[in-house]
Amino acid sequence: MENNDQEKDKLARKYDMLASKFNEFYLAGKERGRESMSAALENAREKMTALGEFSAEQGEELKQFLARDLDQTIADAQKLGEEAKERLHPSRLGAGALSSLAAVLEFTGNALRSLSDKTKETLTYKTGEMTSAGTLTCQACGEKVQLKKTGHVPPCPKCKTTLFSKGY
Repeated sequence: MENNDQEKDKLARKYDMLASKFNEFYLAGKERGRESMSAALENAREKMTALGEFSAEQGEELKQFLARDLDQTIADAQKLGEEAKERLHPSRLGAGALSSLAAVLEFTGNALRSLSDKTKETLTYKTGEMTSAGTLTCQACGEKVQLKKTGHVPPCPKCKTTLFSKGY
């Protein structure tokens, strides 16, 4: 069992290395957007594979896990941005700074709660898959599993099922 845990930890470190290399390539580029993200992710995978950090198969698997996590984060951020834009439109703001500030603070709290709820609904994470830190919620019984760092999705400790939603 200890050897299996060591392998999982090793793979989690590789996921984090790929994420770090992706970040380096993405920030070094001039373009921003989904296409440049895909290119940076593929470049990171190729570089890490060429350096022998992981096999081509393992690199492709880690790339898919990281792409899924990035897509979820982007979707959540876009939705939050759209809601903020709508709420902060000048025609919607109250007649005064204090009223505006109160509305913004109330919106922020609601948006964060909404973001958390929507994040949980976005994607299904399966036992054995790699993911970054966050809270996994069992889709069968609602049990929450906290991942404090990158790692593999475990089976539900309460009901032993294998499908989860994720929040941060």
